[in-house]
Amino acid sequence: MEDARILACRKCLIKDMPEAEFYQNMYDYIANIPEDDKTPEEEYERRLNECRQCESLLNGMCRVCGCFVEMRAAAVIRHCPGAGKRW
Repeated sequence: MEDARILACRKCLIKDMPEAEFYQNMYDYIANIPEDDKTPEEEYERRLNECRQCESLLNGMCRVCGCFVEMRAAAVIRHCPGAGKRW
């Protein structure tokens, strides 16, 4: 049986999605992370503030690993992939 917590991608390529729909899809994904797996809000904001100060942040993406930092920061088990990990 398919796990209901997993959100299916509606499009394969970001370039095929209207910009507003892409961002809404990302925030829906974050909102649907199970509470046990989700970073507490205060820690999430701390992580994002660290990313904002990082030279590897470009248009919401980490240039070290290619992830969208808002999605990575939202999962409690994830960490900064850079040297000298910030979080």
